[in-house]
Amino acid sequence: MSTNPFNPGDTVVVSGIQSSGALHIGNYFGAIRQHIALQQEHPSYYFIVNYHAMTTLRDAELLRAHTLDAAVTYLALGFDPKKSNLFVQSDVPLLNELTWIFCCLTPVSQLEKATSYKDKVAQGLKANCGLFNYPILQASDILIYGGTLVPVGADQKQHIEITRNTAQRFNKVYCLGEPLFPIPDAYIVESVAVVPGVDGRKMSKSYANTIGIFDEGRELSRRIRRIVTDSTPLEEPKNPDTDNVFALLKLFAPDEKRDEIREAYLRGGYGYGHAKQELERLILDYFGEARERRRDLLAHEDYVLDVLRQGARHARERANTCMERVRELTGLVTTY
Repeated sequence: MSTNPFNPGDTVVVSGIQSSGALHIGNYFGAIRQHIALQQEHPSYYFIVNYHAMTTLRDAELLRAHTLDAAVTYLALGFDPKKSNLFVQSDVPLLNELTWIFCCLTPVSQLEKATSYKDKVAQGLKANCGLFNYPILQASDILIYGGTLVPVGADQKQHIEITRNTAQRFNKVYCLGEPLFPIPDAYIVESVAVVPGVDGRKMSKSYANTIGIFDEGRELSRRIRRIVTDSTPLEEPKNPDTDNVFALLKLFAPDEKRDEIREAYLRGGYGYGHAKQELERLILDYFGEARERRRDLLAHEDYVLDVLRQGARHARERANTCMERVRELTGLVTTY
């Protein structure tokens, strides 16, 4: 009988990002920036969640393109494949076996309470089984690698609670001695966990209210012009704490510049048009070096694919070791 594949006490960072569309600045501040920072500290498994994307995306070519673009984006922004693993979710198909096992342990009532599912259905998305079981596949994503720390947005906190419940339920039902799965914790940077979109709601591909990380030129200008503001006249003082433009400016501006803009808001004579122009300059400058790296990576697709293959090999090795133990514990017979 195999031993526990996970070392108790180890910190293992696990997280993913959807490939249902071009990544935006909400993805960067809410997730990618934390992912890149955490890879300096702990073993990490980061993946592009193309299985999850299939709950809403039906175009094969778009799914392939968005998946590769997500990998390019991570690498352009500073992800180091020598320090942690970047791979595509579907390159570890064992996830689906573990998901089925977890589905057999999960009460339907728990998934019916998932606010993310209810919100998406309320927005008009069709209530397919993939969307309903989304949190269970997410639990498999985390637990199959022995994840203990999961950087996510605040809106995913409930899903991490479901993952914790799933791990506890499996350990209670099948592990008479040492638990198999560690109980993961969510890692949420509260100050930037929710980035406003151009309409004031959370920035999200499903709301079509995003500003792309690498938008530039007319496209960037067009998106920034769409940011919703109130009707306060140019000459009047404005409240920076209730303004969508300033909420985005704060993410990009150095402290001194942010304070300068805040004072201009409060003083009056500083219009939302001025703030939007400043935001565009800040975004272009902030991602300038990464934008150049992205252009180079797009011209070297083989390198990007090699990074994904290497990450997937490491991920499959860890997943295989986990599933050997899962099959022993659950009584699943394998004859090959």
